[in-house]
Amino acid sequence: MGADRIAANGDVANKIGTYSLAIVARYHNVPFYVAAPTSTIDMKMEDGSDIPIEQRSAEEVTHIEGIQIAPHGVNVWNPAFDVTPSDLVTAIITERGVIKAPYMDELKHIFRISPTSG
Repeated sequence: MGADRIAANGDVANKIGTYSLAIVARYHNVPFYVAAPTSTIDMKMEDGSDIPIEQRSAEEVTHIEGIQIAPHGVNVWNPAFDVTPSDLVTAIITERGVIKAPYMDELKHIFRISPTSG
């Protein structure tokens, strides 16, 4: 899989469905790799709960080709991304190498961040 954002602990935000694929992979003992450039890694985000999740238009769910198919005023939750916890990720493949758990330690090493500098 790819990634739109990766937190310092290795949690991964990607298009909806990535989390469920990671769960299915774990269930079937299939490794789950994320391939992403280091520019998607945000060391200021401690974990996936810090990643802002874009909400898509409600009309993507309530309408088909401009025709309303859901009751008027229905509440819609339509996130563009889901967050896959790092414990479901086998490794993160970047242009700087393959990163395995513990992700925070490995990512700090990749970015040359000392334990005291955050």
